[in-house]
Amino acid sequence: MDDQNKLQSLFVEGLKNAHGMESQALAIMRPQASRIENYPDVKAKLEEHISQTEGQIERLEFILERYDTKKSALKDATLSIAGTAAAMGHIPAADEILKNAFANLAFENYEVGAYRSLIMLATMNADQDATNELQISLDEELDMAEWIDDNIEPLTQKYAELAEAGQTAKK
Repeated sequence: MDDQNKLQSLFVEGLKNAHGMESQALAIMRPQASRIENYPDVKAKLEEHISQTEGQIERLEFILERYDTKKSALKDATLSIAGTAAAMGHIPAADEILKNAFANLAFENYEVGAYRSLIMLATMNADQDATNELQISLDEELDMAEWIDDNIEPLTQKYAELAEAGQTAKK
């Protein structure tokens, strides 16, 4: 295998991994959004990002099709199951909304790193179209990470106020 084919193979594997990562993100965010009632701004942002994530998955599938490759059903299924388990893990916690915010911030930054790596591989493969598509996804992930980071303190304050009143993230 020549160097160009090795680079392409690395890129395609990274695209498959990113597809699985985004499937996991949906499995994390959808249950979270469905449980939120007292934090309409968080719910709205999660729903917006769910829509963006669905678009990211479509972009990844489009790029994979250009390389005559499909997503990895095994990776998608495995990571989706892991995402669902992660989302459900915070439900019993009194501070579920905060734990979800911390986990989401970490996951968003993970996605940022993954897209930066993919963009470098696309550049090394001289695939400007993929670079452009992946940059859109990177920008969305950066926006979500920044939004979560900017809202940790207000979210904590609202959580504390609701907790004092005997309410939870759901009610």
